[in-house]
Amino acid sequence: MPNNQKDSFDSTHLLVFLYRWRKVIISITAVGFAASILVSLLIRNKYKSTVILFPTTTSSVSKALLGDNRSSKDDILQFGEEEEAEQMLQILNSNVIRDSIIERYHLLEHYDIDPESETKQTDLYREYEGNITFQRTEFMSVKVEVLDTDREKAALMANDIAALYDTIISRIKKDRAQVGFQYVEQTYRTLEREIFKTQDSLNMLMKLGVMDYESQAERLNEALGKAILDGKTQAAQILREELNKLSKYGEAYMSLRDNLEFLRKQLSDVRIKYEMAKLDMEETLPDKFIVDKAFAAERKSYPVRWLIVVISTTATFILSILLIIAMESLNRIRKDTAHKITKE
Repeated sequence: MPNNQKDSFDSTHLLVFLYRWRKVIISITAVGFAASILVSLLIRNKYKSTVILFPTTTSSVSKALLGDNRSSKDDILQFGEEEEAEQMLQILNSNVIRDSIIERYHLLEHYDIDPESETKQTDLYREYEGNITFQRTEFMSVKVEVLDTDREKAALMANDIAALYDTIISRIKKDRAQVGFQYVEQTYRTLEREIFKTQDSLNMLMKLGVMDYESQAERLNEALGKAILDGKTQAAQILREELNKLSKYGEAYMSLRDNLEFLRKQLSDVRIKYEMAKLDMEETLPDKFIVDKAFAAERKSYPVRWLIVVISTTATFILSILLIIAMESLNRIRKDTAHKITKE
């Protein structure tokens, strides 16, 4: 068998190949092993703190506490479902929470990002997103995880993020509730003024003697008929004058009376809305249930040094074999090419 064929056969035989290049492979792998240990030791330890949150379903304090026809969604003790969990994730990922945490904990400095860099904002946000994550669980809760080189700071940041969620939700709701309250209050005050004016006009008619149009008209007509039958001319004349006055102001009296009753009913309905809008504006309910608060981790979560060493060493071993195979293949091609040229 020719030497080149024999070499080709030997090179493709894995065990023989590994044995022949064992020293080179072992040397390269040993260097990779040592380098991976060194690199893993240079990576700073990071500690993980976790908060588990459940969203609530309650959107309005007044409906939850004062509403007559409350559904399960208005129950302040009801856990939220998929929709509420997705809304919670959206808010937790908002720029408002991110920028608040960055400012409160001076993360630009804490993450050792050059304040003079042109990409400092991008680098800061990338570092933030790499260390702080939000994930919905299969039970419709939301898990907030914070990694940091300072175990105490990791726990503080996780708990502050949970607190900021309530702050932001409350602010959004209060802004909206204030607009609603102003509208209801304006309607309420307008009705109060209308009732006062109507009652004042009604009082003027009552001073003129119109107390109760229907019953007064009935009694006066009865008295007039009796006076006529009894031949009491003067009394009949007085009763006619009273009836004329009643007739003159009666229509206005009934209109004002009916309008007053209508306005009072409207005011009663609006008063309920007014009290509910006021409650929504002034009071808040927590918009989350905290299942687990964050605490300072006792052990690091990152890096897993043994895993880094194993993966790096394995990768170095495989890469060294591939490089040697590539070198042998290249040499074989060169020999074959030279042999052909020599024959020609």
